[in-house]
Amino acid sequence: MTLVDDDQATQLRQTRTKSVVIIGGGFAGTVLAQQLEKKLPLDWEIYLLSQSNYLTFNPLLPEVIGASLLPGHVLAPIRQMVKRTRIRMVCVDNIDFADKIIYYHNDEAGQLHYDHIVFAAGVRANTSIIPGMDEYALPLKTVGDALFIRNQVIEKLEHATIHPDPERRKSLTNFIIVGGGFSGVEVAGELDDFLASAQRYYKNVRREDCKLILLHSGDRLLPELSASLGIKTGKIFSKRGIEVRLNTRVVRVDNETVILDSGEELPGSIIICTIGTTSNEFILASDLPQERGKITVDADMSVPGMDGVWALGDCARVPNGSQNQDKQPLSPPTAQFADRQGKFLARNIALNIAGKQTRAFHYKPIGMLASIGHNKAVAEIYGIPLSGFVAWLIWRAIYLAKMPTLPRKIRLFLEWSWAMFFPPDIAHLGFERTDKTK
Repeated sequence: MTLVDDDQATQLRQTRTKSVVIIGGGFAGTVLAQQLEKKLPLDWEIYLLSQSNYLTFNPLLPEVIGASLLPGHVLAPIRQMVKRTRIRMVCVDNIDFADKIIYYHNDEAGQLHYDHIVFAAGVRANTSIIPGMDEYALPLKTVGDALFIRNQVIEKLEHATIHPDPERRKSLTNFIIVGGGFSGVEVAGELDDFLASAQRYYKNVRREDCKLILLHSGDRLLPELSASLGIKTGKIFSKRGIEVRLNTRVVRVDNETVILDSGEELPGSIIICTIGTTSNEFILASDLPQERGKITVDADMSVPGMDGVWALGDCARVPNGSQNQDKQPLSPPTAQFADRQGKFLARNIALNIAGKQTRAFHYKPIGMLASIGHNKAVAEIYGIPLSGFVAWLIWRAIYLAKMPTLPRKIRLFLEWSWAMFFPPDIAHLGFERTDKTK
């Protein structure tokens, strides 16, 4: 890495164009870039640095596992969502806050100067929170994770249908999901639907031998929603044959086994982890003020004591309110809040550049929704609880509206419509390249 001396840094700052650099291409970072394009003067440049050139609709990942959607349908290319913003698909290595320089690499090392820097890097899966989970559990944070889980489920069904031992066939179709929040519940619902539809193609696999176990440390599922909806979801799952274990903590994961705090050992050929997150390594290693692995910010999403540094989204502890920061609740890590934070921060950065007073972030959410399979969902819209088919239609309508560009909306709508009337795709999607040595 080549560093510049003080004279060179001063000269570069005097000659370069002013810029805002966003690190992270998730909901928060992409919405922020879109809004800055409307609010910043034309002589300001906007950069977005991301390891991938697409935005992932994470709430739709369970549908990739259940083969309700193709992997490409939960992605949106960022370049099709912005106009002025310059995209750089790179990995950030280090940041010199004193000279305002970002060091990154792709095929080669590079650097970029900034006047304002925004951290919107999100979080990554942290499977190290439970011993053995790194080695034996499957996380769900990326499209690759979802596709890998789907392939693993299909592999187990393929192995079970030809295995001579009936007991081993049963154990191969035991699946365990750790975590009863949004992701865990939606994975359970989608996976149950997939097994119900796909089982008929596997002659030696009986539906009653396909077992789903959902483990949750709380006293009800979906703690983000009202108690009544969480309890109702648990009852619906139990009626469908999904085993729900509440007030249950996993203390260790071994090969095809989960050990509970009670000492009980649960067998499962696939263990899916939907709990545990941590910030990206370059954030953890930086001088940014942090608490519990997330960047500490003031109410306007500026990083205290650091000029021109901001943070939002899942990687930041963003207060939701405008009075005493110590008493403000933190914004939850949802796409709805990331979207609103992106819009709000764009206004604050524009105000800061204009020399005006920034404002404290505040937002009252419209509601929360979770798909639970069988064309059903549970929801809370403006405090009104909803469930069933109507809630499911609202859930789909919201994500269809969020999908950028008309062609991608049409593709998603057609794929969802197809999945309502036809069985899921049970093809094992391998991506091995041709071995040129043979």
